[in-house]
Amino acid sequence: MKAKSILEPTLLRRLPIVVILVGAILGVWFLRDTLTFETLRGNRQLLIDFRDANPVMSVLVFVTVYIVIVAFSLPGATVATLTGGFLFATFPGVMYNVLGATVGASALFLAARWGLGERLSAKMDGSTGAIKRIKDGIDENQWSMLFLIRLVPAVPFFVANLVPAVVGVPLHRFVISTALGIVPGALVFTSIGNGLGAVFDRGESPDLSIVFEPSVLLPLMGLCALAALPIVVKAIRRSKNG
Repeated sequence: MKAKSILEPTLLRRLPIVVILVGAILGVWFLRDTLTFETLRGNRQLLIDFRDANPVMSVLVFVTVYIVIVAFSLPGATVATLTGGFLFATFPGVMYNVLGATVGASALFLAARWGLGERLSAKMDGSTGAIKRIKDGIDENQWSMLFLIRLVPAVPFFVANLVPAVVGVPLHRFVISTALGIVPGALVFTSIGNGLGAVFDRGESPDLSIVFEPSVLLPLMGLCALAALPIVVKAIRRSKNG
């Protein structure tokens, strides 16, 4: 009975992250060829008609689908962001995209922290050597690190959701940094989505390489540098005091 009472809470705590992992695997297997630009192109008029006939419901359905895509790390997050701009224009489309991404990311964060993060964070706190130094470094610069991993395009979105859960970041810091940190990227892709109608009319696909244009990339890199500045300042002060 005692072993059973210990086992049940452990399984219960890991159930959310297990469900998400299973959903992610099934999603990659069944939806990788569904949530695509071609699907959006083929259903564009159907989506527009539904939006025009059900303005409030279309927003609720869109945000809910976006939450599910992010929470389960399903393929198609970029297509979903472009769809937000395509259906709702840059504004308020960017707000719907940020809302869906933030809620979905928070759901994944909570599932990971509840199932794995608290124990791993405690083990890292009790460890020594390099692992402990890494954990301490993240703890000392949580806000800067959280904004940095959101702003750097090379960091996959699901990684930026899971790492904070593992190192014990408080929920409110995760939510705030996510909601604000993804705004620049969301704004760029939502604005691209706003012009998808003309792109589809020409029989073309959206040019996502625009994110690497200097006019877009340089401001993003500037924000990354701003987020990293407190870390650099602390390191310089530590080296001088040492």
